[in-house]
Amino acid sequence: MKVARVCLWLHALSTFAMLAGAFDPITTTVVFGVGAVLSRTIYNYLRESCNPKWISFNVTGLQEDLSTRLFGQHLASHIIAKAVSGFMNNANPKKPLVLSLHGWTGTGKNFASALIAESIYKEGMDSQFVHVFTAELHFPHAGQMDAYKTQLQQWIKGNVSSCDRSMFIFDEMDKMHPGLIDSIKPYLDYYDKVDGVSYRKAIFIFLSNAGGESIVQTTLDFWKAGRSREEIELKDVETSLALSVFNNKRSGLWHTSLIDKNLVDFFVPFLPLEYKHVVQCAMAAMSAQGLEPDAAVADKVAADLLYFPKAERVFSVKGCKTIDSKWEYYV
Repeated sequence: MKVARVCLWLHALSTFAMLAGAFDPITTTVVFGVGAVLSRTIYNYLRESCNPKWISFNVTGLQEDLSTRLFGQHLASHIIAKAVSGFMNNANPKKPLVLSLHGWTGTGKNFASALIAESIYKEGMDSQFVHVFTAELHFPHAGQMDAYKTQLQQWIKGNVSSCDRSMFIFDEMDKMHPGLIDSIKPYLDYYDKVDGVSYRKAIFIFLSNAGGESIVQTTLDFWKAGRSREEIELKDVETSLALSVFNNKRSGLWHTSLIDKNLVDFFVPFLPLEYKHVVQCAMAAMSAQGLEPDAAVADKVAADLLYFPKAERVFSVKGCKTIDSKWEYYV
């Protein structure tokens, strides 16, 4: 309906312009000038553009989504909400926001990134201003490092030049070739502009399994001491996590200047999920398919997964990674 209405407006404007042009060249100029402005307005209305209509931060939505949809991650939810809110509400940030999300597979790192995108961009992860890089897909060959560095720099520069509120997500950082990510260090630093482009309003998010062992050990220590996981604070894991990532030779952040120069704003730990969290994931998966969540089915799904320690079966080995593909089997 909107597109049909737009076409009618343009047709009427074109007809009026031809009639006006038959009598008065000045009127023709004015009419076509108005038409050009209207066409740009309609274009921006229908197609995603780098303006507040398409990019507008919803702080309440982010906080609610993190607290109700990201299961078992009180610490990550708190850090992300504070970091993103503070950054997006700052009209003149000194540097881009750089978040490094760490934890075992299935703990919610990708999902959290999607929630951030949904809170900023009307189109969410489908936005043309959200760019996802996957190590094995985009940078598979170690022998092409120089080419990858140049391509990555050009890609980021080109996209930020088009929209300063661009977001870049680097998945599988633990599989990325060491040294590659250092090629974008100038864009993450405290510079007003780099080659005439300001990167201060961009967001960079790194996702990695590296450091997961450190996070799991801290969570296990709290459990063995009879303490709740909700008692874990950032200070309990941040230092050991940063060191673990920096010294992990299998990580794309190994000995990176991004850590050495303190350009990563937050190392965000994702804790291993417990049985109850897997049940919540299964319930959410059913709801996402428009079905009434069935607690009995969710419990069957959770019961068949692997847990550790082996005897106590407290933490899920794969988190919620396989839930979407498994729950239908039990219905």
